[in-house]
Amino acid sequence: MPRRAPRNVLFDKLRTPRRLTGFLKTASICVLVAALLSPLTHATAAQAAVTSDDYCGGQCSDILPPGENGNATLAQILLNQAFGTQPAHAEDQLGPYAGLATGYRGLTDAKINTFFNDASFGVPSDQVASTEKPAGRGDVTIVRDKKTGVPHITGTTRYGTEFGAGYAAAEDRLWLMDVFRHVGRGQLTGFAGGAAANQGLEQQFYRNAPYTEADLQAQIDNAVARNGDRGQQALADADAYLAGINSYIDASDSGRYFPGEYVLTGHKDSITNAGTIEHFKITDLVALASVVGSLFGSGGGGEVNNALSLIAAQSKYGVEQGTRVWESFRMRNDAEAALTVHDGTSFPYAGRPADPKGRALPDAGTVTEEPLVYDRTGSAATASAKSASGAAARTSLSSARRGMSNALVVSGKYTASGHPVTVFGPQTGYFAPQLLLLQEIQGPGISARGASFAGLSMYVELGRGQDYSWSATTSGQDIIDTYAVELCQDDHHYLFHGTCTAMDQVERKNSWKPTVADGTAAGSYTMRVWRTKYGPVQYRATVGGKKVAYTTLRSSYLHEADSIIGFQMLNDPGYVKGPKEFQSAAQHINFTFNWFYADAQHTAYYNSGDNPVRASGVDAEFPVLAESAYEWRGWDPATNTADYTPASAHPNSADQDYYVSWNNKQAKDYTTASWGDGSVHRGDLLDDRVAKLVAAGGVTRTQLVQAMADAALTDLRAEDVLPKLLRVINSSPVTDSTAAAAVSRLQAWVTAGAKRTETSAGSRKYADADAVRILDAWWPLLVKAEFEPGLGGDLYTAFTGNLPVDEAPSAGHGPTGSHAGSSFQYGWWSYVDKDIRAVLGESVRDGLAQKYCGGGGLGACRDVLIATLKEAAGKTAAQVYPGDDQCSAGDQWCADSISQRPLGGVKHGSIGWQNRPTYQQVVEYTSHR
Repeated sequence: MPRRAPRNVLFDKLRTPRRLTGFLKTASICVLVAALLSPLTHATAAQAAVTSDDYCGGQCSDILPPGENGNATLAQILLNQAFGTQPAHAEDQLGPYAGLATGYRGLTDAKINTFFNDASFGVPSDQVASTEKPAGRGDVTIVRDKKTGVPHITGTTRYGTEFGAGYAAAEDRLWLMDVFRHVGRGQLTGFAGGAAANQGLEQQFYRNAPYTEADLQAQIDNAVARNGDRGQQALADADAYLAGINSYIDASDSGRYFPGEYVLTGHKDSITNAGTIEHFKITDLVALASVVGSLFGSGGGGEVNNALSLIAAQSKYGVEQGTRVWESFRMRNDAEAALTVHDGTSFPYAGRPADPKGRALPDAGTVTEEPLVYDRTGSAATASAKSASGAAARTSLSSARRGMSNALVVSGKYTASGHPVTVFGPQTGYFAPQLLLLQEIQGPGISARGASFAGLSMYVELGRGQDYSWSATTSGQDIIDTYAVELCQDDHHYLFHGTCTAMDQVERKNSWKPTVADGTAAGSYTMRVWRTKYGPVQYRATVGGKKVAYTTLRSSYLHEADSIIGFQMLNDPGYVKGPKEFQSAAQHINFTFNWFYADAQHTAYYNSGDNPVRASGVDAEFPVLAESAYEWRGWDPATNTADYTPASAHPNSADQDYYVSWNNKQAKDYTTASWGDGSVHRGDLLDDRVAKLVAAGGVTRTQLVQAMADAALTDLRAEDVLPKLLRVINSSPVTDSTAAAAVSRLQAWVTAGAKRTETSAGSRKYADADAVRILDAWWPLLVKAEFEPGLGGDLYTAFTGNLPVDEAPSAGHGPTGSHAGSSFQYGWWSYVDKDIRAVLGESVRDGLAQKYCGGGGLGACRDVLIATLKEAAGKTAAQVYPGDDQCSAGDQWCADSISQRPLGGVKHGSIGWQNRPTYQQVVEYTSHR
């Protein structure tokens, strides 16, 4: 079967001019375009934005592909579809971003802004492209620069500043904001169309956040009430921000320059302008926040899958040895794992209890997934729709969540200037338009430039202040627990503190019909979730013969709005003065992130999230009984609040020699939810390079960018595991000609640096292409041949359910899918590494419970590796890269390439693979307030 790119995007069917030929011929497109082109809302001006206090000395840079402008009128969409024409600033950051892959080796400090934007505050007078007073207000000005079209918002009142932020956000991302408020409410299909991908997307989020309108409002009310003056200010800021969004909606509607997707999806009429673009309301912000939190900031889950693999291990080996084998693959607290806080400080959290209490493992063979979708009609009942539902369920119930982004931070003690140097940013995927937007906001109590999620940009969420910068990576510590609630009376009643209690049923009925954008046939279904005080029901089973429902409870459930206070603090120059205040602000963010900070003198780190204090003896890895003794300490079911671990117990640090993070383990004894955090992790690609720079001293911005860019092109398997595999093979002379040729190619690739990179810029051909092909084909074959014989088929399959075998750039079967950029986060590299080292007789800390390759014998292991290597070498490029809707079979470069997945009507070209943040900053402050 050919690999296919993930279809969780809205306009996959609106990809080529062919899709529109039944709607408009090219000639008529031109006529319609002429009629639809309307004046831009930005009046040109020579006036410069006021430059606020900026202590970066021109040494702050950033980039966010594809471009700032994520809105396109119907005319612009039709031109793009027919002729490839791009709206202004829709993709002007894509080329520089892509260019770093081939340009980083010749980089100098003077050339950094060839591949990044100047992120200084303000706009020089000769670089002003436009200025406007939104809605004619006198208290706010939006200036856009010529190079990128980024809005620089300056207000004289707090209200005006936030009004401008909302207005600018709607100018740049109105359609995307509208899409994701519907995703967050589980109402995407009725809004954007019934494509199977849209069905899967709304189901993925509704399963984990099945909120009613009252739930959404209560989250706002509670967040405001708990935070005093800052809570009131946040509410006022949100109201002003919404007023700005809605003002733009009204202006663009009456002026007929609103996003053309509203026409293509049937919400507006291109001729009469009939139809409505609904105003935004404050509960929409909570719906949007729930999507962001679920995607990037909710570590944990997967306890039922953990239980199933433990049962499989104990079934094969017996309880004691089976548990030992399971723990060795889980790698909760591996001594060889790359650490962000690497000074030896211990931060115990979610470790394995000596005597587990309340564990609720299911009886063998009784687990069934709780249905979400009912009453399917029309296209909702097709095989592709049901397949999308299955994929959505696996994604939402897995502990292998999107854990992306990276950070490289070096203390001034080890830099050439004596000031800290940082390169960091979030890896949020590649979309058109991008989920994030860039902006600068200057007003009373706000001074910041950077990136924010569209629709939540009342504050900069990742970026810089006057004399400091901050960023985040996904951390993934476990804030989600699974409870086994005992059923009573029927399948929809459960025991809560001894009382038979009815579950709360919430549902969403969605229906759709064909549109120009999405020709999916009419259909409908109902999403139905049963909620308990312990969270939504996800599975059913029996435990000790008693019927139970497995529910998931996360600490951020019903608290999607709480983090707003932390972001407000980070934007406040009167609050953040140094590492202490930065860490205090990060403590107000309840999503699970690693936060990094740098100014001219200091660096700092803090791991955020509401980490619940679990009852003594509770093992966070497995379901527990829903009884008072095993609940979170201080838990109030009415508000889903509990006692949380204190700030000092979260991994934190200031002025360490350097920090790296690529979703690796945070600190000694701090357990993350993902499997396989062991001896080989993509964080090692950063750690190895930065450690060498720090050891040599005199680190510069150029060197740190080069370290990041070099890691971004490196195959983790080839750099850190392949040399050991070759040592086993070369332990005796290789006499087979096919194997010998493959070994020669692989060794040459390792010697050359193990990069997946073009022969020259734009060649679309890899250097060492054969070696890359061989390893891509070999890895899944060798892993299966190495481990399945020893584990047995059932346990091997169970463990692959906990952790996928591979996540190469072209691996469409990985958690991130094809053409997604992010790679090598989830895979069996640590397992292979530890096992092969054990077979070689090397010392292995926290090794696997037994040797697997060839039953532990070097010769037998060598035979396994050679046999699978020969099989891999015999596979053609067309077999290894079978092609999909974007690439022809055998096109290796294309199979790896990054696509800007369309979330609207405008499409962009693919770029070469890089494994790096989507939004990225390069920072070195020269002075401090």
